[in-house]
Amino acid sequence: MNITRNNVDALNAVVTVEVSKNDYASKVEKVLADYRKNANIPGFRKGTVPMSLIQKQYGKAVLLEEVNKLLQESLNNYLVEEKLDILGNPLPKVTDDFNWDADDYKFEFELGLAPEFTVDLAAKNNLTHYKIIADETMLNAQVARIQKQYGKVISKDKVEEGNDVSGVFSNEEKGINNRTTLDMELFADAKTAKKFIGKKVGDVVTLKTKGLFNDDHKLMDVLAIGHDDVHGLDIEVNFTIDEVVGYEPATLDQELFDKLFGSKVVTSIDELKAKIKEDAEQQFEQQSNQKFLNDVSEYLIEATKFDLPAEFLKKWIQTAGENPLTEEQAAEEYTRSEKGLRYQLIESKVITSNGLQLTFEDLKEYTSNLIKKQMAQFGQMNPTDEDVQGIVARVMSNQEEVKRLSEQLMSEKILNLFKEKVKTKTKEVNYENFIKVMYGEA
Repeated sequence: MNITRNNVDALNAVVTVEVSKNDYASKVEKVLADYRKNANIPGFRKGTVPMSLIQKQYGKAVLLEEVNKLLQESLNNYLVEEKLDILGNPLPKVTDDFNWDADDYKFEFELGLAPEFTVDLAAKNNLTHYKIIADETMLNAQVARIQKQYGKVISKDKVEEGNDVSGVFSNEEKGINNRTTLDMELFADAKTAKKFIGKKVGDVVTLKTKGLFNDDHKLMDVLAIGHDDVHGLDIEVNFTIDEVVGYEPATLDQELFDKLFGSKVVTSIDELKAKIKEDAEQQFEQQSNQKFLNDVSEYLIEATKFDLPAEFLKKWIQTAGENPLTEEQAAEEYTRSEKGLRYQLIESKVITSNGLQLTFEDLKEYTSNLIKKQMAQFGQMNPTDEDVQGIVARVMSNQEEVKRLSEQLMSEKILNLFKEKVKTKTKEVNYENFIKVMYGEA
């Protein structure tokens, strides 16, 4: 057997595999001999069927199967030995005059080669890493929500100031029909809240969506519509009241603090706000990190220039799925997936260039820490190491879970690397302004 490679250019190559009769003959003979031993053909005792008959009946199929197995094994070994970094899979070149009746065969395969490039994480950029703070307005609002949540609920006959109203938003033309509960204090204009004062169950209040809330995204929740539909929405909606609820706020005392956080963890309103701030900003950090990771990823795709073997990949896409695609369909799929492929290559380069490999011990420790956090959420603050490791063992026996956790851990490693090496501006914002940035409105 002889394997040679012709590099068409930096991104494309053709591998030629020459198979001689000596490479496959003994394998074919052995398979046919096994067939002969077990063949059950009328007129012959088992094991006495003439080899010529076995050859005639099974010879071509066995030849094709054995040559194909030999071909795939040899090609795979060649790619590994030559350390070729390919995209997709090798594509066999179709030969119209191929002759299976010959003794020797020649097969050609097209290869799409991964491009050579470098990723400069330290290059100058215009990226911003946002630090989201829980400001005093948010803290006061959260304290008020706690007082309402743990206060005494009072059913009302009619709407008074400070009440909540439940009911159904509707607009037939836009297909809006959604039940929700409204906090009067969330309206952008106090005049809107006054429209509800004195209303009773069954009354209908007509509202304009434009400027109804300070944050248009609130409309997404109360009307149950998508983000693309909510911006610039300027229609009238009817709100049919079906329940009026008043509250007697809970007293901010030690009993409430203990109920919220445990005995003596919080002992004053200032400590309450500090605890709320700490918890909120921990959650905000996750959202900020995700945006940072997304922004750096987008930046690297734009800033890291390299070519791809586009025509090869389009041909590969045609045959890669369960159902073959037309050239046009494959071209469309390539256009949709090109950006993702580019980032996969960039991410792989970042991982290898910076030694971000995962070890079993890394994954085991990461899983252990996650389990401890989850147990703490359910009040198990000091689980034994034996209990934790028992759960870790069960989790890591599930291959799907191992894959998911490995992806999470690698994403965390990449995030930390980006924080260390990608030089960005840091900007403090409150949550409201961060949401505007997220949706490109700031």
